[in-house]
Amino acid sequence: MPLPAPDLRPYLEELERFADGQLSAAEQEAFESRLETDPALYQAYQQYEQLTADLRWVAGHETLYQRLLALDQRLDQRQLALSRVRRRQRQQQQRWGMGVAAALLALLALWLLWRPVAPSAATEWARYYEPEAGLPDSVLRDNQRPLLAEAMRYYREGQYQPALQTLSRIPATAIGQDTLTYYHGIFLLSQDGPEQIQAAQPFLRRAATQPGSPLAGRARYHLGMAYWRNQQTSAARNTLRAVSNDVKNPYQQAARRVLRSGAMKD
Repeated sequence: MPLPAPDLRPYLEELERFADGQLSAAEQEAFESRLETDPALYQAYQQYEQLTADLRWVAGHETLYQRLLALDQRLDQRQLALSRVRRRQRQQQQRWGMGVAAALLALLALWLLWRPVAPSAATEWARYYEPEAGLPDSVLRDNQRPLLAEAMRYYREGQYQPALQTLSRIPATAIGQDTLTYYHGIFLLSQDGPEQIQAAQPFLRRAATQPGSPLAGRARYHLGMAYWRNQQTSAARNTLRAVSNDVKNPYQQAARRVLRSGAMKD
């Protein structure tokens, strides 16, 4: 008879902090020692790792399925449009002859070339999203943190993966866990891939709920925009409404502009 699965609840918060790198050096060393001596904790850790791997697998396959579904719909629409054009061509050739049909096809081609095209969801998102500017050089010089300065330089140059790798080398004790978590989410969101946007949300969510952190309000705005970019419209709208009602949030006007525009469609 297989053994029952261990109960994750007593260990869940500790496992999440360990997986996210939120433990101090001493706490991490103590936790790893317990993994070697506590069978229940080790089983809970194995189950947690399997669970997070399964969630990443499901998220990736769901994203691929949605993209393939959208591609099929676009192909079907294109095929229908081509069928209508060919039918018109045959009708015009029968009624007016080859010369009149050629003129109509030329007019149709011009209309297709110059007709207004509705902006895509990605274009609308980029139009309203206000990226994080990053820490100013004066702060980096005053604090004398070369790794943090290097990460910010990569970020401003648009080299988001090197920026993320450099950021991961900085211990939380050097800049504060809220700052490390916030910029981890920002660097992932800036890569603009569906997997990276999905991965950015837990970091921004944790940064937005850090009590007393000056970055919490900023993180809440970027979390709302990450929801929108990931087509989680209801969550995006609710999060941005909270930002728009926060007079201390530097992104208050940006959130209001998105909500008033009507661009965030279900």
